[in-house]
Amino acid sequence: MSGPIPDLRKQLNAVMWRFRTGSPWRDIPERYGSWSTVYGRFQKWALAGTFETLMERMIAEAARRGQADLDLVGVDFTVARAHHHAAGMAVDPKAPGRVAFARFDHGMPWRVRMASGRV
Repeated sequence: MSGPIPDLRKQLNAVMWRFRTGSPWRDIPERYGSWSTVYGRFQKWALAGTFETLMERMIAEAARRGQADLDLVGVDFTVARAHHHAAGMAVDPKAPGRVAFARFDHGMPWRVRMASGRV
C-alpha cells in the first residue's frame, strides 16, 4: 500500500527554490516538506528526462506562439575546483578520458561522468 499522493507542485517549487538560491538540499525550507523527499523526486525526474521534456515543450509552445527568440541562448554553469586529494581519482577503463567516480563532501561518493567538457 502506498502513502498519500504527493504535492508535486510543492516539490517542483522546492527544486526550483534550491537551484535559484544555490543552497544545499538539506537547507530546503520546511514548508516544502522533507529535503530527502524533494531530492528523491528530483532524482526521479532527472533520470526520467522530465526537465528536458518540459524545456523542449515550453520552447516549442513559445515558438508556436511566435514568442521564442532563439537567437539569444544563455548557458549557466558552475566551476568546481577539486580538492588536492582528488589527484588520484579512478578513470573509467571503458571510456578513456572520462572520470568514473570522485569523492566530495565528507567522502560521500558522487558519480561524475565527463567527456568533451560536458558533465
